[in-house]
Amino acid sequence: MPLTVRRSLCLLAAVILFLSPALASESDHKYQPDEPVTLWVNKVGPYHNPQETYNYYSLPFCHPSGNAAHKWGGLGEVLGGNELIDSLLDIKFKKPVEKTTICELELDEDKARQFKDAIENNYWFEFFMGFVGELHSERNGDNKHVLYTHKIINVLYNKDQIIQVNLTQQNPKPLEVGSTLDMTYAVKWNPTDITFARRFDVYLDYPFFEHQIHWFSIFNSFMMVMFLTGLVSMILMRTLRNDYAKYAREDDDLETLERDVNEESGWKLVHGDVFRTARSLVLLSALVGTGAQLALLVLLVILCAIVGMLYVGRGAIVTTFIICYAFTSFISGYVSGGMYSRHGYWYVLHIVLMLLIHNAGKNWIKSMIVTASLFPFLCFGIGFILNTIAIFYGSLAAIPFGTTVVVLVIWAFISFPLALLGTVIGRNWSGAPNNPCRVKTIPRPIPNKKWYLTSSVVSMMGGLLPFGSIFIEMYFVFTSFWNYKVYYVYGFMLLVFLILIIVTVCVTIVSIYFLLNAENYHWQWTSFFSAASTAVYVYFYSIYYYYVKTKMSGLFQTSFYFGYTLMFCLGLGILCGFTKISSVTRFCPEEKYGSSISVLLIVQRKLVVTLSGSHSVLSYSQMMRNSDHGEAKISSPFPGLYNRI
Repeated sequence: MPLTVRRSLCLLAAVILFLSPALASESDHKYQPDEPVTLWVNKVGPYHNPQETYNYYSLPFCHPSGNAAHKWGGLGEVLGGNELIDSLLDIKFKKPVEKTTICELELDEDKARQFKDAIENNYWFEFFMGFVGELHSERNGDNKHVLYTHKIINVLYNKDQIIQVNLTQQNPKPLEVGSTLDMTYAVKWNPTDITFARRFDVYLDYPFFEHQIHWFSIFNSFMMVMFLTGLVSMILMRTLRNDYAKYAREDDDLETLERDVNEESGWKLVHGDVFRTARSLVLLSALVGTGAQLALLVLLVILCAIVGMLYVGRGAIVTTFIICYAFTSFISGYVSGGMYSRHGYWYVLHIVLMLLIHNAGKNWIKSMIVTASLFPFLCFGIGFILNTIAIFYGSLAAIPFGTTVVVLVIWAFISFPLALLGTVIGRNWSGAPNNPCRVKTIPRPIPNKKWYLTSSVVSMMGGLLPFGSIFIEMYFVFTSFWNYKVYYVYGFMLLVFLILIIVTVCVTIVSIYFLLNAENYHWQWTSFFSAASTAVYVYFYSIYYYYVKTKMSGLFQTSFYFGYTLMFCLGLGILCGFTKISSVTRFCPEEKYGSSISVLLIVQRKLVVTLSGSHSVLSYSQMMRNSDHGEAKISSPFPGLYNRI
């Protein structure tokens, strides 16, 4: 094996080991009697502001004597704003601890003020023992500021494994400047029949996530899919079948057929322009390629969550997302490079024929760079602003510099090279376009349209039904992320994701059909934005959710709420846009414009040619004798008049 290959494999293995959390002790760690058990303290923060978290010892609790160990739990845990610190409390497996003093806490004015501020803002804190977490609030509901000074840690165990930890606080003391508080703790051990595999069930809200309204929403979305599928089938079967039948009649007289030809309108008239290259092809190709990557990424993460129960591990979803994103970058490059190569072919041909420029369509390198960096750097820009705010507040949500470097290394040495490889392969394997007709040299004028057929209206209306199919699921997802609930029903999410794809495809076909019937052949960006507008409605819903369903407040939490939601909506919009573009490019050539060409071929067989109000009907052999280089020149009884089919 070459030395460079071995070095690359070693580097890849090191990166994967660095990213992966230490699962050996978290998965099935077993303790011996009297073996030390570590109580990890994590973070504190206002209960109504989930992302506004701080180091546990940012409040003047009893600090551990000596150098307390910090635990690295993986890339996802750090990005989730976790910082586990050893409390150095003397806890041993199955060994009860009676009331023991942690420290004597002397309250000065500054410490009392910090505790009062925490109580007024309903601060909560988080502990981990045996990697089973416990959330608890500092507030007791009284108007008088008091601080609980005694913590009882009740540990449930099954044989040699810790199953559950409950924390109870007692002995409230008033916060008075100059007083001394005796901070104590006790540990109780109780056996349980709950197995280690079911230890996480206590944190799952089954009545909430498996409520009948959740099932009903899935049923409603499924019925929407059935309706839209029927509607699309009706359009394809009735409308296009009638067009075929009209031109396939063998016994029509000449006047009837000529009248039918002269009355042609709608999408058949734009067959020579519909394959015209989209504006800003580099950007469109990058968005479509990124959307393909995100679609595969979401599917992989959902399947991993279903199979591997990723919701159990802290930051496991985030870590899986980052790793899968890096390794699926090949797909974005492949789709983007292939799309740019196919559509750029006609662009080059058209420009060369017009003698305007030369070497056009050679910007595939620009397309590759935009594809590999567009979505990551959009998220990086938003994240940079949020990170600056977090640093200003001194929050754990601030991403450490080392973690930022790790993410950039993953992008530079895994994601970017794979996107480059995908672009090269997609560019060379895509082949020449197989469009059924030639693009006209002179663009056809687009007639004035009614207001509801304009691109902006079609774009906004196209996202309504896809949003309706995911509306209820968005409530459960938002509630999980912003209200301390663990989302575990990834089977529901998979169904909703598939329904979203199907609904988007069906709405695409219907909306673009009406757009082309209005003789508007600028369908590429319209189709993309008509699906991406789903994300606009999700963002509008997030604004409603913020003001109605949450009690968030302050610049910090508001910025993180709308910043995270914006990143989510950007990804959702790009994903839906890819779905729409890919469905249209398959629908148009085979169904719509294939029909247009078939119609023209039928007219050729009928040999009906209109010449300035006169008719020249020739036999097929006579037309072929007059052909020149594949173009049939039709002779006319009137000198100087001819038509080409």
